[in-house]
Amino acid sequence: MENPLLLFPQLNISASKDKTYYKIMKPAIKEEPHKSGKSGAKQKRNRLSLLLQKSEFHESDHPGKPGNLTKAASVSPEEAVKWGESFDKLLSEKAGLDAFMKFLKTEFSEENIEFWIACEDYKKSKTAHELLPKAKTIYETFIQKDAPKEVNLDFQTKEVTSQNIEQPVITTFDAAQNTVYRLMEQDSYPRFLRSDLYLNLVKGRNPSRPTLRRRSRSFTVNDFQGVRPDFTIW
Repeated sequence: MENPLLLFPQLNISASKDKTYYKIMKPAIKEEPHKSGKSGAKQKRNRLSLLLQKSEFHESDHPGKPGNLTKAASVSPEEAVKWGESFDKLLSEKAGLDAFMKFLKTEFSEENIEFWIACEDYKKSKTAHELLPKAKTIYETFIQKDAPKEVNLDFQTKEVTSQNIEQPVITTFDAAQNTVYRLMEQDSYPRFLRSDLYLNLVKGRNPSRPTLRRRSRSFTVNDFQGVRPDFTIW
């Protein structure tokens, strides 16, 4: 009976080393020793360079990387303390607005502050020609039924706002904006003041950087060559 053909004959102790088999497995062109050594060293350098590039790429994209922190993380503790005086004080400063936006994203309710910001921009329109396209964009994004970022409004406020879209004025979204403002002030703002994000800013500390996991090493068959099993552990 012929011996079975194995891909890794060095792992099969009982396999007969048939000359024909080894002749077939040998490369058609035999490389010179010094050329083969240089080629192997070059491949190792290329693999090492690739691994280093991947490591740097993953670390730069990591959410805990200092370069990815928001500007709010660089505010002074004294400035952060003032945000606790009132909700209006928080929104009046860009760093405070950025920090609050980041917090709302952790609660998946950033549409509220985005709607408030859109309304503030809408009220800065200087001509009536600017109002109509902005009004339609705000309505289709935040107010109409099944809007991609629909905010929570009572029926009456939504109905009145919808009726005023055809002929918008500066005050078209005032009622809806005030409703969302009160919702954030009474609900989200107190939680923001108790959050680790805000407390770290008050204490002058940046958000902690999560520990990066070390990549596991992949083993090959060559790693086991010359290794003798230790049966004393069984």
